[in-house]
Amino acid sequence: MTDMDSPTLKLLLPKGRIQEKVMVLLAAVGHRYTVSNRSYKPVCSDAEIDAKILKAQNIPALVALGRHDCGFTGHDWVQEQQADVVELLDLGYDPVRIVAAVPEAFLQAPQGFPFTDRPLVVASEYRGLTERYLAKKGYQAVFVQTYGATEALPPDDADMIVDNTATGSTLRLNRLAIVDTLLESTTRFVANRQSLQNPWKRRKLEELCMLMESSIRASKKVLLEMNVPKEALEAVVASLPSMKSPTVSPLFGEEGFAIKTAVDKADVSRLIPSLMAAGARDILEYHLEKIVT
Repeated sequence: MTDMDSPTLKLLLPKGRIQEKVMVLLAAVGHRYTVSNRSYKPVCSDAEIDAKILKAQNIPALVALGRHDCGFTGHDWVQEQQADVVELLDLGYDPVRIVAAVPEAFLQAPQGFPFTDRPLVVASEYRGLTERYLAKKGYQAVFVQTYGATEALPPDDADMIVDNTATGSTLRLNRLAIVDTLLESTTRFVANRQSLQNPWKRRKLEELCMLMESSIRASKKVLLEMNVPKEALEAVVASLPSMKSPTVSPLFGEEGFAIKTAVDKADVSRLIPSLMAAGARDILEYHLEKIVT
């Protein structure tokens, strides 16, 4: 029996900034990990999962090779490496854009940009994405590999950079202007294609995705419950957003109804005053763990 046929799911967890969010999500679906400071092999509460912690940059290639069945990484690294993996779930964490940026002064220069008298010096951590972008644009360029702090290179050491940005604030602080967006990226849960051909592993992966997706969906919503007099029912229901339609039940021994509905967290501060004005009373707000649709 090979590793690919083993009744164990080999999972890669990302080291670094996205690790905490992924761990919180996995804990929400019942997977808890015991992590030693000196070990890259945490122990999962699910005995059928064999986990290892690696940098997100290493995960797409290793999953594509079949060294591991699945893992969490950024869409940018999947595209950078053109890794042959299946993206099972977009977690939506750490949204960034991969952009090309140049010093603001270059765009204001009389000769314009790009230069025509010499090759561009372009710096990035993303060699693959950058070289494909430069080829598409038809730029003559020399690539410089960076290892962090890419935005510090222009204008002295690079004419252009390709880097990730969430808000663009770091680029603006360094007087850099975005000239192109190469792609948008978030954290993804990816799997090996051969692993998905194994019925046991496919079922395990599908169940894990379903649980994670339901937890992500629930994290964005709350449950509102309220009592409504009969004469106010239509007005209250009309003002409620709902995934489908609210649950309405008659109150015992009273002329009124109880209403339950899941709403976006961002809407709660606006909704509660309007519901009170429409006639709702005794409004309760509940935290949700999972929403399975």
